[in-house]
Amino acid sequence: MTLMDLLTPAAVISPLRANGKKQALLELAQHAAQLTGLPERELFESLQQRERLGSTGIGDGIAIPHGRMPGIDRLVGLFARADKPIEFDALDGQPVDIIFVLIAPEGAGADHLKALARVARVLRNQSVLEQVRSTRDPAAIYAVLAETAAQAA
Repeated sequence: MTLMDLLTPAAVISPLRANGKKQALLELAQHAAQLTGLPERELFESLQQRERLGSTGIGDGIAIPHGRMPGIDRLVGLFARADKPIEFDALDGQPVDIIFVLIAPEGAGADHLKALARVARVLRNQSVLEQVRSTRDPAAIYAVLAETAAQAA
């Protein structure tokens, strides 16, 4: 499974204009609902429930909110680049400007964990981060992520 198995060009949001964590999760749930056909409210609640367990802000301005949902048969990703950094209670205390949402089927198990690890690995690449942060164009961001995924395959 590569990053491109999770992400489509329509799933890249830039700029995300949210002013806070809750607003960001709401906006991302709206986009996820459009992509998956799942109820926006349930997507938001799934992401919120996971955040209550501990922040998905992994440091270096990156967050990977994720949740499991009934009614979906594959892993779905959304990538967002925030217009301005958002307070996300990240592990390093820094605000977040790169958010990758992962929605998984309820029974995804190991596939869900593998996908989270792959996303984290790609987003920890400083070259990728610099390129993604240097543009607001969703197509350009998708191209950077696709190229990175192709190199990793």
